[in-house]
Amino acid sequence: MSDVYTLRIDDRDVAGAAGETILEVARENGISVPTLCHLEGLKPIGACRMCLVEVRQTGRLMPACTTRIEEGQDIVANSERLHAYRRQVLELIFTERNHVCSVCVANNHCELQDQAERHGITHFELPYLNPRLEVDATHERFAIDHNRCILCGRCARVCGEVEGAHVWDIEGRGITARMVTELGKPWGEATTCTSCGKCVQVCPTGALFEKGRASSEDRHRRPFMPYLRAQARREAD
Repeated sequence: MSDVYTLRIDDRDVAGAAGETILEVARENGISVPTLCHLEGLKPIGACRMCLVEVRQTGRLMPACTTRIEEGQDIVANSERLHAYRRQVLELIFTERNHVCSVCVANNHCELQDQAERHGITHFELPYLNPRLEVDATHERFAIDHNRCILCGRCARVCGEVEGAHVWDIEGRGITARMVTELGKPWGEATTCTSCGKCVQVCPTGALFEKGRASSEDRHRRPFMPYLRAQARREAD
């Protein structure tokens, strides 16, 4: 079997190595596919559904970050159908919790906000749920505002896959789901937490933040991200 597959993405002939995902091949060829939960160096989980693409042979929508390429695939990565679907996903994320950008520490440095602008969202058709969610500021250095969390799972993955502490996990289902530390303990009481700050650095919104510092001050300074990328390349080899 060949180690190189040929396929089409948005009517362009492209090629990728066996084992690569649709998202990887698309980005290698300059084809834009939006993501929120994906982060290079962490295992993809397809949680946010922003990267759904259409496989023309089946008509099915598949997450580009977890779907491996196959020989002869014909993929649609950008279309009116997908654009509308992604707008709907964003609307569900925004209305499920309390994302008030003007008073958020990550305002103008937020990946959710960037995607909303990219998809031309100016208002929502769905009603706001306006849940009463808490802020856990029991940790000495960091805090989590559940109002801003989008359950992307980046914090749990970087904590487990890179730091090896496994402090974070998701508790509950649906709109009751929450990120928790040590099975529900306040963050400040989590004895497994190493206070490394990796979870804060990979958060795409203002849900996780360092006390006394606006996310805009260091949002783009992630010194460990080159290590994550190098680690991903080593695992791929």
